[in-house]
Amino acid sequence: MSTIGWIGTGVMGRPMAHHLIEAGHRLTIFTRTKSKAKQLLEAGAEWANSPQEAAKDKDFVCTMVGYPQDLQEVVFGKEGVINTIKAGSIFIDFTTSRPTLAVEIANALKERGVLSLDAPVSGGDVGARNATLSIMVGGEKEAFIAARPILERLGKTVILQGGPGAGQHTKMCNQIQIAGTMVGMVEALIYGVKAGLDLETMLKSISGGAAGCWSLDNLAPRILKGDMEPGFFVDHFVKDMGIALEEAKRMQLSLPGLALVHQLYISVQALGAGRKGTQALYLALKHMAGMD
Repeated sequence: MSTIGWIGTGVMGRPMAHHLIEAGHRLTIFTRTKSKAKQLLEAGAEWANSPQEAAKDKDFVCTMVGYPQDLQEVVFGKEGVINTIKAGSIFIDFTTSRPTLAVEIANALKERGVLSLDAPVSGGDVGARNATLSIMVGGEKEAFIAARPILERLGKTVILQGGPGAGQHTKMCNQIQIAGTMVGMVEALIYGVKAGLDLETMLKSISGGAAGCWSLDNLAPRILKGDMEPGFFVDHFVKDMGIALEEAKRMQLSLPGLALVHQLYISVQALGAGRKGTQALYLALKHMAGMD
């Protein structure tokens, strides 16, 4: 079993780290709010007072933080992992971040004899809890082979997409696709309400046909219950779509559908629901329809 420094224990990071503890790996945890690591510490993880302390002398160092700037600080900051990560170890970043930052990290760590993987995930809190995530990996094949037992403990679909940054680019494709399905799912529910349909009955029909998708199966039932708690934060989705739009601009690529959904989710933030789950798009479109 490996020694692992794990940084970030939010909605996704905590269950992911717990799976690795259950598998017998020895984890040392750092997160900005120690109380969020309580369950992991009770399960046998050790506590570190900084990212560099968590990374010291570990076989693997894994990060699952919120934003690219958080990742930048965790890796390159005053107490960053780059100060103590040992040669021969492997760095795995599960954060959804900028592809250019993934390349920057890979190059900087390679100079220290460390291989790096950008490995963003999809599947939300359900996938994290059930270890059924889709993990999109960028980096060198040697690192991917070495890290595969860890990745496969966390996800059901684990695929090497290419070199550094390729995992993040693949996650952008994932988020672009989700943006379209989210607005379609929410508009279908609002239409159903206006048409006087029983939404649960309606969903049984459409989820079994060509409209079927993850959002219908996992998020539509939460909306029907009035449950807007996060499996994935609106704030993080807005961040992801912003990264995708920045990359599209750099490639001189127009993505009008993504731009529209990005604006709609900014309206969700304006309603004060940035820390709610992505299904809170329903609140914004319901407001626009005058159905409050």
